[in-house]
Amino acid sequence: MKLKAFLFVGLIGVMASCGGESNAPATESKPAAAPAQEEAVVETSADVDPMENVGIGPIDELEFDEEIDEALAASGKEVFEAKCTACHKTNKRYIGPSPQGIYERRNPAWVMNMILNPDEMVAEDPIAKALLAEYASPMANQNLTEDEARAVVEYFRTIE
Repeated sequence: MKLKAFLFVGLIGVMASCGGESNAPATESKPAAAPAQEEAVVETSADVDPMENVGIGPIDELEFDEEIDEALAASGKEVFEAKCTACHKTNKRYIGPSPQGIYERRNPAWVMNMILNPDEMVAEDPIAKALLAEYASPMANQNLTEDEARAVVEYFRTIE
């Protein structure tokens, strides 16, 4: 919340410094040449189905068993509380999004890849890029193992 307030005040300061009338005499200048159109197609988060996108990382597919593995979820809760709660709260938006109901918004493999490979995800994955733009804070790489990440995603299934 402090970060958002800081960013908001900073944005207002930048906008205030750019606006207003100037007492300096107007000068004529030629308009800058239009930047060359980029040929590359930029993929945006709107172009990607969040339930089909598995992200970028070591996990190509993740399907859950019908029943929650309670022992694995308990282990994941411990990992989450030790490494993730500085930025994520289970039932509300914080520095990062809440994991509550995450599998209604994201593919489980995408969640695993975001945990395991956040640097590359925010650099290249359109959904992760959009989250970075929305939250103005990149996901920290906690260097979790695949087993730890799998436990965390199992724990996310238990959050109500």
